[in-house]
Amino acid sequence: MRLSRIIMALTVGLAVVAVPAAAGAAQPQPQPSPTVTDPPQPPPYPPVLASLTVNRPTIFLGETVILTGRNFGPNETVDIVVSVSPLAAPAAGTARRSDGSTVAMAPVAFQASAPLSFTARTNSEGVFTRRYTPSVTGLLTFTATGRESGRTASTQLRVLHKKKPHLPVTGSSLDTPMKVGGGLVAAGAVLLLGTLAWRRRNRFGAGGAN
Repeated sequence: MRLSRIIMALTVGLAVVAVPAAAGAAQPQPQPSPTVTDPPQPPPYPPVLASLTVNRPTIFLGETVILTGRNFGPNETVDIVVSVSPLAAPAAGTARRSDGSTVAMAPVAFQASAPLSFTARTNSEGVFTRRYTPSVTGLLTFTATGRESGRTASTQLRVLHKKKPHLPVTGSSLDTPMKVGGGLVAAGAVLLLGTLAWRRRNRFGAGGAN
């Protein structure tokens, strides 16, 4: 009797221990968390481009232009180099002779000067202005480079010789002076012939009176 009770107690104990283990095994296991990846990065912004402009693309020698630079570094020194090259030689012009015919004129040769250089200072927004008066003629190329930012920009300017005002000599403009001169010559000839005839008449009249 005592042995059967011991066996029954052991059986009940084993059953009590097995139930929680079976219940834990029956519970759903947690799913592994997905791997977190970095979101795609936006493309980098395009680099800031500096600009250099001139208020007048073509001037005559002795006139002044204004250079304006933008998008350079704030409060930085900008080096500006000026390169000069000759302008394209113009087609040969013509001059009119007094008889109305024309003759070709040879173009005047141009000699470029050495490059020039100067500096400018930007404000807090990276902008600068600089007045410049060229001392040579030709095609001027301005190249500006920021010392700290390294940004660069360029622009061009045409500088021409001053032309003296003159009136072209044409055939029609010569017609009137030639006509006037011809009329004066004819009138002088008539007066001369009249004077000679009057003197001759007086001479013969005086001879008849004697």
